[in-house]
Amino acid sequence: MSETVRLIKKYPNRRLYDTKTSAYITLSDVKDLVLKFEVFKVVDAKTDEDLTRSILLQIILEEESGGVPLFSCELLNGFIRFYGSAMQGMLGKYLENNMRTFVDFQSKLQDQSRTVYGAGDHSHLQADFWTQFLNFQQPAMQSMMTAYMDQSKKMFQSMQDQLQSQTRNMFTGYQADQEEPSGK
Repeated sequence: MSETVRLIKKYPNRRLYDTKTSAYITLSDVKDLVLKFEVFKVVDAKTDEDLTRSILLQIILEEESGGVPLFSCELLNGFIRFYGSAMQGMLGKYLENNMRTFVDFQSKLQDQSRTVYGAGDHSHLQADFWTQFLNFQQPAMQSMMTAYMDQSKKMFQSMQDQLQSQTRNMFTGYQADQEEPSGK
């Protein structure tokens, strides 16, 4: 059974209208839908253009503006540099897969926490556990990521060397053909 997509319409006055509740909502309400894992789509009321990503980016921008930001300037600069490059699609998939893995891991951890501590609200225990877990695992995770990045660099360098070699061979063969006397 597939979930029905909740439709939210954005009007020219920048107001958002939830067709499920027949009421105007705010970005904060849309954020709540995300946190509740509601499936929704935001469309322009006049053109039916999908605005979901734009609305989600607005929510992220608001979150980044207040409190403790999730993205450092260095990370944001890196994202911007990937736009338009051949690696843009690969980075998007990489981040998406890693986020999915992280969420799955967190979900399993929450399930185990409920099994150990019961079904009550133990969010403070989970926060303490996450802090302890990350403090304990940080060196191992850092080492693993360093090894992964080193391996990726070596693989990229190998691919680059191979492309350069193939290009040299191709042009060397072309030059040799050009240098042969034409009167054979």
